[in-house]
Amino acid sequence: MSELRVLLTAMPWQGLDSPSLPLGLLRSACREAGRAVPVTYHGNLRWAEYLMAATGGDITPADYVHVAENGIFHGIGDWVFTGVLHEGDFGEAQLAAYLDDFTVDHGRAMDMRPHAEAFVELATREILEHEPQLVGFSTTFMQNVPSLAVAARIKRYAPEVIVVFGGGNCDGPMGAALHRNYPFVDFVVRGEGEQVFPALLDALERGEEPSAVPGVCWRRADGECVANPDHRPPLPPGRIPTPDYDDWFALIESSPVEAHVDPKLVLESARGCWWGEAHQCTFCGLNGSLIQFRSKAADRMLEELTTLVERHRTLDIIMVDNIIDNRYFVEVLPRVAELGWDLRMHYEVKSNLTPSQISALRRAGVAHVQPGIESLSSRVLKLMDKGVHAVHNVRTLRDCESAHLTCTWNFLYGFPGETGEDYLPVIGQLPALVHLQPPTDATPILLERFSPNFDKPELGFHRREPARIYQHVYDLPEAELRDLVYLFDADYAGVEHDVARALEAAVSEWKKRHHESTLVRVALDDGSLRIEDRRSGWPEREHVIDDPLLLAAYDELEYGRSPAAVCSRLAAAGIPLERAKLDDWLAELLAHGLVFTENGRYIAVATTGVPVRIAT
Repeated sequence: MSELRVLLTAMPWQGLDSPSLPLGLLRSACREAGRAVPVTYHGNLRWAEYLMAATGGDITPADYVHVAENGIFHGIGDWVFTGVLHEGDFGEAQLAAYLDDFTVDHGRAMDMRPHAEAFVELATREILEHEPQLVGFSTTFMQNVPSLAVAARIKRYAPEVIVVFGGGNCDGPMGAALHRNYPFVDFVVRGEGEQVFPALLDALERGEEPSAVPGVCWRRADGECVANPDHRPPLPPGRIPTPDYDDWFALIESSPVEAHVDPKLVLESARGCWWGEAHQCTFCGLNGSLIQFRSKAADRMLEELTTLVERHRTLDIIMVDNIIDNRYFVEVLPRVAELGWDLRMHYEVKSNLTPSQISALRRAGVAHVQPGIESLSSRVLKLMDKGVHAVHNVRTLRDCESAHLTCTWNFLYGFPGETGEDYLPVIGQLPALVHLQPPTDATPILLERFSPNFDKPELGFHRREPARIYQHVYDLPEAELRDLVYLFDADYAGVEHDVARALEAAVSEWKKRHHESTLVRVALDDGSLRIEDRRSGWPEREHVIDDPLLLAAYDELEYGRSPAAVCSRLAAAGIPLERAKLDDWLAELLAHGLVFTENGRYIAVATTGVPVRIAT
């Protein structure tokens, strides 16, 4: 057989403001394997365009983004298309019952669903106009059902076209379940696809069964489903290709969606999680079966970044790493800073950032970080196996605010073994932190496949069932859903509900008050320190520290110390501060909300400058 004509597609609900990284990687992988670069069909952009056209602009790209970002843990995006996949009104009654029990902001999903059938028909015909012999679907999170709906329609019109699925939704048992339950899916690539996908194409072109291609699911001539074992080591970072985004950037320039988004580059400097290799956070399953950490060499990463920025003329960059390589603070970020470009980058980081690391991030053009803060209780952080204390997290929030570095995080609860005593002292101090960046929400943890909580029932989640959201997504028996889905329901094992509600209320109040709150420390010419308090809910006042002993103690509180450690460190420096005087002063600072205390440590919470605030 001659070389197959390949088309790759990313269906809703891939983000609108950035290209699909999996498609970009596979385009490059095929080129590096000596193959033709696959054609692409960006079904996500096409869906947003279709909704605008079909509704006269009533349903906008912003409505698309709302479903994509807020519907993910409720299956809302999949539900929009499940009536096409299962034909009819499937999912409507199930979602109505779900919404009776849960408060969900589903946006315009109800208005979108009536358009799904016509869009699937349009997308199918537009894909087939390219006369592909093989169509590959990249699917993660809510891309499953839209992809399945189009794949089924392709097989109806052109049964000879080969359909291949891959992506995060296909990892491990999920890929095998997807393959055996949907016979119109011919092959599923599980795990990293940069080498496997070209190898699968080679086998098909030779007319061979892909029995030697690791991780691939396929069918024998008699219809028997086969899931090849996958014993591959993780792909070395030097073998990860630079993504090819030429097609997406050409498309977005001519799309009506372009007026509604700021196009961004998606890059990866590492895969896996260096912390998770030794201490995987108990609730996290995001790395799936590939948690081993690998990062690109500094020279390679800098070349990739500069080449793609110059090629596509965009300064907004989303780094999709689960965690930044600590070497990058010394080997990469300073070199990026030397470029002098006005970059705006996003990075995920560990929560115990040091001031020097935060400075390196800002100088390099990192404007947004997602640190794994998750809690302000050291005992709960230990239950998560986070490897940090609460004062580390508060320090990161404070120093990010001082550096004008946007910080996104969630306050999680619901861990087996937690108690009210882990939360109530923290909840009482949250009003003192209103000038720091609040969590997006306070939410109970989810039971995710591949997480320690899922893999080790002894951690506290003995009962696990496919999450209820899948009842309005898939028309499959529970036994199959157990292998297919990513989220599970379990018996709640966390803190008492009244404490959880108090935490949620305190976080909600924090979010309301943040934009009008500042707490800034100012060094005065005479060596004293003035703390200007303009926090919502607190008296407007100025606190002055002019006692040399207490000024030295305040410097120690910048790092988060116990009273004993403060006295010990000052004594070593020849500064005699009596413990009783320190204790009285700490009580005064605490009463004014100028320090946060937890697990015997105190940390100063005033920032070093007035942050830039955007009114909302």
